[in-house]
Amino acid sequence: MRANYLFTSESVAEGHPDKVCDRISDEIVDLVYREAAKTGVNPWGVRIACETLATTNRVVIAGEVRLPPSLMKKDKDGNDVINPSKFKAAARRAIKDIGYEQDGFHWKTARIDVLLHSQSADIAQGVDNAADQQGDEGAGDQGIMFGYACKETPDLMPAPIYYSHRILQLLATARKKGEGEVAKLGPDAKSQVTVRYVDGKPSEVTSIVLSTQHLDDSWDSNKVRAVVEPYIIEALGDLKIASDCKWYINPTGKFVIGGPDGDAGLTGRKIIVDTYGGAAPHGGGAFSGKDTTKVDRSAAYAARYLAKNVVAAGLSDRCTIQLSYAIGVAQPLSIYVDLHGTGKGVTEDQVEAAIRKNMDLSPTGIRRHLDLNKPIYAKTSAYGHFGRKAGRDGSFSWERTDLVKALKEAVKVKEAA
Repeated sequence: MRANYLFTSESVAEGHPDKVCDRISDEIVDLVYREAAKTGVNPWGVRIACETLATTNRVVIAGEVRLPPSLMKKDKDGNDVINPSKFKAAARRAIKDIGYEQDGFHWKTARIDVLLHSQSADIAQGVDNAADQQGDEGAGDQGIMFGYACKETPDLMPAPIYYSHRILQLLATARKKGEGEVAKLGPDAKSQVTVRYVDGKPSEVTSIVLSTQHLDDSWDSNKVRAVVEPYIIEALGDLKIASDCKWYINPTGKFVIGGPDGDAGLTGRKIIVDTYGGAAPHGGGAFSGKDTTKVDRSAAYAARYLAKNVVAAGLSDRCTIQLSYAIGVAQPLSIYVDLHGTGKGVTEDQVEAAIRKNMDLSPTGIRRHLDLNKPIYAKTSAYGHFGRKAGRDGSFSWERTDLVKALKEAVKVKEAA
């Protein structure tokens, strides 16, 4: 591993077109889980894979679902079909909360099409029939998932993505509170932070990029910088800003037309923003819009949970974990651990054995251990799925460090043996 280098990560705000779509898709996931709980439907039976497209005053919601009866209606022939009203209402609430009330994209006037349909029987059998045969539900798809943690920030995240997220979070919070001139910023924004590493540790910020929508047509780049700079400095906290740091604030000038009116958005196009900002591998699967039988989501959460607990336990300074699955097969095909040469008296083999001992990594086991069958996903759709605070409502349960003691004990037992 190099000791001295520059590394850059980007984030995008909740009003970015792709993030609008991620938010709507995850609002739909939450809606289905919420309606299941309200109507007494077993949440373990919820199935949804929801994709959203957004463009000028238009939203299209498509995908496959298994729905509670409260989200269905009868067609003219008496057949059960999806009732679009609650899905449209959920999308409008999301757009309103993000802050879009512009002519080209308005929560009240945007046309919303709901094209959801029943889940494929061929896909369903991979999960349901496997449960009959194995006692555990099978993975909803094949694939590889990665988790990562490091000691660069308090939340055990890589510094560049951590601070890129933080800049946009602070600006969004201030915008929604109506704080001074920040209230004149729009929902659409992107940030990018370059960090200089010295001896493998974050030392200083060497460049800052921020492009943010603004509602006042008279603002130029200098005006935007004057408004946002205090929030950027606050977001960076104790991380030094280099004396020769390069600032690029709205480098193209005016940015008034934003969101889906300025550029079309799709669910699942910001997978690196959602995870580790490029500092760790990615298996390729997006998270938003999927229930947690889809291991793209649940196993990635589990891998982060395990990697974070390994680092929090003091077993290493960095940890990457890969899990792999086959559709319809409950247990992972492989578990791979890389401590990047930072292990504290333990080997990767020991950590792998400790993981297998302390967590059932079948989809059923993950959902049970992290308590994932809940409407907790809309808040994951912006500012990263990782490095967040675990909530009392069960959100971000994969950020807990409650496996630390068990992992330490498992490694000691292995050493003794």
